[in-house]
Amino acid sequence: MSKTQTFEEKMQELELLVKRLEQGEVPLEEALKEFQLGMTLSQELQKTLQEAEKTMVTIMGANGQETEMEA
Repeated sequence: MSKTQTFEEKMQELELLVKRLEQGEVPLEEALKEFQLGMTLSQELQKTLQEAEKTMVTIMGANGQETEMEA
């Protein structure tokens, strides 16, 4: 893959993999490869969400310093 996938593209690819695996018509060897790819995509998506959450809970104060937002 030459370009970096967006979060949405990775999510769509993961959804397609899950659908294929749920149908049960994928040969075992291919299913294992797709499962591994799905796990990798899932981990990348989770990392992206965690980074977004960190960004969302940090705000800049009037003095230019970052502060944590209250939960």
